Amino acid sequence: MTDMRIELPAHSDGVNVSLAELLHYRQQAVRWLPPALSIWSQLSGQHASRQKGRGMNFSEVRPYQAGDDIRAIDWRVTARTGKAHTKLFTEEREQPVMLMIDLCTSMKFGSQLMLKSVQASHFASLLSWLAVSQQDRIGAVIYNGIRLRECKPTARQQGPLRLIHTLMEAHEEMLAADSQPDASADFHSALRHLHHLCPKGSDIVIVSDFYALKAEDKRRLSQLRQHNRIQFVRVYDPLEQGQTDYRGHELVADNRQTAWLDFSAKKTRDGLAKQYQQQQGFIADMARSLAIPLHSISAAIPLLKQLGTSSMKAKH
Repeated sequence: MTDMRIELPAHSDGVNVSLAELLHYRQQAVRWLPPALSIWSQLSGQHASRQKGRGMNFSEVRPYQAGDDIRAIDWRVTARTGKAHTKLFTEEREQPVMLMIDLCTSMKFGSQLMLKSVQASHFASLLSWLAVSQQDRIGAVIYNGIRLRECKPTARQQGPLRLIHTLMEAHEEMLAADSQPDASADFHSALRHLHHLCPKGSDIVIVSDFYALKAEDKRRLSQLRQHNRIQFVRVYDPLEQGQTDYRGHELVADNRQTAWLDFSAKKTRDGLAKQYQQQQGFIADMARSLAIPLHSISAAIPLLKQLGTSSMKAKH
């Protein structure tokens, strides 16, 4: 009998986010991530040890035995019992990975394969499965301009599954929204919330187009950077760079205005490219000043085809 197996596309329709397409990355994470490498060695091209180096967790106290480190003696218990006791520690192996995921209005844009918000959801799903495969906890702050949602760091499958459910809920709400953005669910507010939610020593990944990044956000990022590792993952669409084969008029909208643009005019395409370069220069300068690696992902190429290639290289 002929094998009639059909390979499903990596996305449903490029506009909506389905459960199947996000669960798809569970199997991809296992195949894509070598057991000896961490999530960060894949993102930044640097090998990172599975031992996070965050110290030791207290386990228990037991009577002192010959050969024990005298620096580990528990003097309170020793004084109370009259016999020497030693503190035992276990190495801390589980480390929180915190995602900050932008699903705001500017992310509701895509000229070819999918919306930037859909690609951001795909990347967040992959990162969540990668994190738990490394025995780390995964948490997230997800904002869509309407409301801000949080997923506290959780281990094992519960972490990615909760994150996926929250992503789908936030994305559907964003697509259906016709009201003005709420300032309490913007980039700045999400950063503040992340600062309060994030355990010290976390690995933080901010997934956004960064159009809402402002100079005043540098202070909050600097505070986060003191006790955590941060990565920027910028999601973009080729049309934002003026790259398109279309040569006609099209209605284009952003956070500020809606206008008809003539893509047959080189002036229009060059104007978009200049505006994009200015914005990206600001983002790159901010990242460089804070020593935060900056990565880029296109919404016009399937996610797994980009990872490990020059298009995903860290930019310092």
